Amino acid sequence: MGDESGGGPLLPAITHPDKVLFPADGITKGELAAYYDAVAPLMLPHLRGRPVTMERFPSGIGAKGFMQKDVSKGFPPWLERVEVPKKGGSVRHPLVGDRRSLLWIANQNCITPHVWPSRVPELFHPDVCVFDLDPAEDEPDVLRAAVLAVRDLLDELGLRSWVKTSGSKGFHVVVPLDGALGFDEVAAFAHLAGRTLVQRDPLHLTQEFMKADRGRRIYVDTGRNGYSATFAAAYAVRPKPGAPLSAPCTWEEVERGAIGPRTIGLRTIAARIAAVGDPWSDLPRRGQSLRRAAARLESRPRS
Repeated sequence: MGDESGGGPLLPAITHPDKVLFPADGITKGELAAYYDAVAPLMLPHLRGRPVTMERFPSGIGAKGFMQKDVSKGFPPWLERVEVPKKGGSVRHPLVGDRRSLLWIANQNCITPHVWPSRVPELFHPDVCVFDLDPAEDEPDVLRAAVLAVRDLLDELGLRSWVKTSGSKGFHVVVPLDGALGFDEVAAFAHLAGRTLVQRDPLHLTQEFMKADRGRRIYVDTGRNGYSATFAAAYAVRPKPGAPLSAPCTWEEVERGAIGPRTIGLRTIAARIAAVGDPWSDLPRRGQSLRRAAARLESRPRS
């Protein structure tokens, strides 16, 4: 079998495919790998060129997992990687640009690939701006209103946005960018947008980093926009019972309350794709300038 285009190198064998990674559901490593194999045509456009951090669970999600960034040693020579600077040295992240690489990380018991908001070769210029809404409590109506408030603010600023479930407790709102601005500028815009949202609805939203300071409010997390920060890739499985996905959805589904943070799972995504397709199919081609939106936001009165 070749890569997703039908040719190329052989795909890696999945070792110990019967290993149970999701004990409550009986989902095995083989089933996880089969999922990533099937979803590769939809997922790879959002993965290509982005440094990946692997969230690995060698003993399944019932035991402690770990994050792995560096693949300097003990990895196949064909695995594409990128060396990025860090304080006091550098890290060699894997790059997942084809089915071969995607199945290879699945074989490492990587349940969730987390990705940078930028791609090689423009690693210091994000091509997405990410808003991560993290609720303290399970209040679907409040969460839905908050997610739509992010969309509406971005729309006011002339920016189109896309949405996906986090596969955990909230949603990710993503703005595709043209890559003209650096991390500092994108992060500053996101933080100011977050502050504007909190000022509009201080009862339900917060930017307090410490959980103890949030109370019952939803955390508007804009920290995914800094250098080396990551977020769960589109269509990534999350290490939660039921194997929920961080899955693209539509704004209409959010408005109707038809989609929740863990509605879409590994075992239900195939039927969903057959029914509604890929809501993010055009996102990689929709890069937008942030300059005018940032200027509009900066010029707004602040309380």
